[in-house]
Amino acid sequence: MPDAFCGSPLHRLADAVGLAASWQDVHGRTREVPDETLLALIDAMGFECSSAAQLECSLRRLREENSHLGGKMIVVDAGEPIVFTGDVQTRYHLEFESGQGGRDGQTQVVGKGTVSIAPVDEVGYHRLKVGRSEIVLAVAPPRCYRLPSGAYWGVAAQVYSLRRGHRADSNPVVAAAQGAGDYGALATLAAEAGRHGAAALAISPVHALYAADPMRYSPYAPSSRLFFNVAYVDVQALGENALVSALKTLPENERDHAIRQLHTQVRGSDLVDWPGVQTARLRIAKALFQQFDVHAPEIARRSFEAFRVAGGDALQSHCLYEALHGHYASSLGPAHGWQDWPAPMQEPDSAAAVAFARQSASELHFHAFLQWLANEGMRKAQEAALGAGMTVGLISDMAIGTDPRGSQAWSAPQDILTGATVGAAPDLYHPEGQEWGLTAFSPRALQEKGFQPFLTLLRRALLHAGGVRIDHVLGLARMWLVPKGAPASQGAFLHYPLEVMLRLVALESYRHQAIVMGENLGTVPSGFNELLSAKGLLGTSVLWFEREAQRPGRFIPPSRWSAESVATTTTHDLPTVAGWWTGTDLQWRHKLGMLDDQALKAAWTDRGNDKRLLVQAMTQSSALIPEEGAAPVQQVMEWVSKSPAPLCVFPLEDLLTLPDQPNMPGTDLVDGHPNWLRRLPLDVCSVFDDETVTKSIRAIRLGRGRS
Repeated sequence: MPDAFCGSPLHRLADAVGLAASWQDVHGRTREVPDETLLALIDAMGFECSSAAQLECSLRRLREENSHLGGKMIVVDAGEPIVFTGDVQTRYHLEFESGQGGRDGQTQVVGKGTVSIAPVDEVGYHRLKVGRSEIVLAVAPPRCYRLPSGAYWGVAAQVYSLRRGHRADSNPVVAAAQGAGDYGALATLAAEAGRHGAAALAISPVHALYAADPMRYSPYAPSSRLFFNVAYVDVQALGENALVSALKTLPENERDHAIRQLHTQVRGSDLVDWPGVQTARLRIAKALFQQFDVHAPEIARRSFEAFRVAGGDALQSHCLYEALHGHYASSLGPAHGWQDWPAPMQEPDSAAAVAFARQSASELHFHAFLQWLANEGMRKAQEAALGAGMTVGLISDMAIGTDPRGSQAWSAPQDILTGATVGAAPDLYHPEGQEWGLTAFSPRALQEKGFQPFLTLLRRALLHAGGVRIDHVLGLARMWLVPKGAPASQGAFLHYPLEVMLRLVALESYRHQAIVMGENLGTVPSGFNELLSAKGLLGTSVLWFEREAQRPGRFIPPSRWSAESVATTTTHDLPTVAGWWTGTDLQWRHKLGMLDDQALKAAWTDRGNDKRLLVQAMTQSSALIPEEGAAPVQQVMEWVSKSPAPLCVFPLEDLLTLPDQPNMPGTDLVDGHPNWLRRLPLDVCSVFDDETVTKSIRAIRLGRGRS
């Protein structure tokens, strides 16, 4: 962290912990952060700041911490000079991660308080011993892993939206178990997409949510980003016989209820009934678990036990949280958080929590079983993708933060900023700013722990995937932090060590041979996109935002889009092509009171102008389309496919020419737009046989230069 030597003690401490005392708004004006905001955020970061003496004491503490070498990590590019804290020449020993050699030498003093050693070309996490201190030396490749040369395309899907068909002669119990999207449906979709030429399947986040609260179903507000969503477990994963046998053990009323709930989902609903599906699935999973030790094949039992052992304390802690959350749900309500529990239960290592874990060992075992089923589901989905010929396979999605009420915050509160939430600074679209109700990593904790929390998160995202999308990738550089209870406008930017984190992303990308893409939409600081590009981290080019700066509103031809991005028509938060063309999104905003009659009329006028501009841009590129009539979805996808981007990804909603988008930000999950609820009209086995989808794929392949 930078150390400031000028300004007031408050501003010096704010600068030292990474908080910006001022920022530039969307109009280029400098905005000063109120002292009250800085004090609240510094306090949330664990530093005393209520008096001038405490401010100075905290500054001294930071200097002392920064002077210690042990327990830290040095992150450098391969072949670059290695400079770190030190005062005098001393002997060092370097052991390469590969175990193939190392070297001894002497540090060289290069400045006041700093020394250096010779560059290292071998990429990896190496052990560096300097005097009595030992440190991890992370040597990163120059860039993230890159796809082999080619023009690839893929599809994007919301996991919950996937339908699974069933044979007419199949067991009705098995048919009923094929409810809302699950990991089995994901594997089938991956195989089908791969057979039709897709190189990648980008999916919505599958982070762990809450087994005891099915109404918290937003994939971008997870309980933990370190584990998987058990609402997607495939109850058929252990085989049809195991499922039928398990269901027979349920009391008749429970079995009938589970079947009715899931059968309703199969037979027709266009929206997911989360309470019905999740409750029924977990009830069936519990029956599978209770028979598992006796009836499961030995290979499955060994796999589960190995998974539990490998999960260690982190898995145990997550399972304990789930058990405690379920235990207190009846008295506190399912939406409660760990902060509402009795004080002795608010710490995972407390005697009370340990005693509860011992008394509830079977329940914890069950939650570990759910995580194993989810892990196996993701593993098999990636295997299916690669087995069907995909170059990348799954592209996982890493949410920007976690719910402060959830498992990750409870298990490791020292790693995150529990006294503040993240969001977005005021801009043209949200003049009061945004507060997302999430928390994020503490940059101080990341440095103190050698960036292990961040590395664990990255590795989890890439565990069963050939790529990862980092939501709001600007968060690697800075976060808009809002004090607890304050309005979103009263926040400040907290800076993170961007270059260090990008090097670690490149290193993990290299080790996993996986691509990395970032959601870099909206206003970003000058030079940020160039830095991403230099590191080989792909940005995101979205049709609706690719406009001329000098000629407002005019669409940029895809041939001029970035070759360092993933190109797409739209995202889950934006209108589909058909929805944009027909104004479905505008109709929803009017229905929900976000646009009054006058604003709706103006929006229709603007949309009409935009449609003419799109037609004009496409006509100039020899893509003749009518300005009125049916939405020219296939023509638009072919046009976007001409981008020089190494990968173009299109949502299934566009392949099917659907008018509705998965999510409409700023709307209520319960009474507003049906966010994260819509199901696709076709099952995953037949979606690529649909005539509309066939035409869409043909258009994409033509745009990508393939017959």
